[in-house]
Amino acid sequence: MAEVYEINVSDLRGFCPKLRAGDKVLLSGYVYTARDAAHKRFDAMLDRGEKLPVDIENAVIYYAGPTPAPEGKPIGSCGPTTSGRMDKFAPRLLDLGLCAMIGKGERNDEVRAAVSRNGAVYFCAVGGAGALAASCVKSCEIVAFEDLGCESVKRLLVEKFPVTVANDCCGGDIFSEGRLAYAED
Repeated sequence: MAEVYEINVSDLRGFCPKLRAGDKVLLSGYVYTARDAAHKRFDAMLDRGEKLPVDIENAVIYYAGPTPAPEGKPIGSCGPTTSGRMDKFAPRLLDLGLCAMIGKGERNDEVRAAVSRNGAVYFCAVGGAGALAASCVKSCEIVAFEDLGCESVKRLLVEKFPVTVANDCCGGDIFSEGRLAYAED
């Protein structure tokens, strides 16, 4: 039976062992946005022995490239992008302390193993619901790679941002479990 939790990002690491694939979470606190181009730069910086422009220890990265903010709003549309494009970068960041990722779609075996090994979690957000996601964002600031435009790294303050646990630290995976349940029916 899936549970529903309200969790602050600052408390997420302690909650990870309790979370199971299928659980619903209303996440509040600071998360970073980063997509393909930012991940490539992170990887190159790490290869050169440089410090990342954001502290990823116990952080959450949301795979999103928000649109510019309309007047009076902190952000424009802010839906998730396909997570698989970050699969080659995710294990390294998880091994460096990243606590969680938010995106859409399933992850490869290496990412799922890194989630388990690091006591982390992968959340899915609803694709096609960028306006819903944006309504949960209370503030937004560019913190790295401003030249990347919508793909710059942003620090978002989210409040009750709705996500579903897709991969938990015990090896749970809503995608494989869902296919199995469907096959049994």
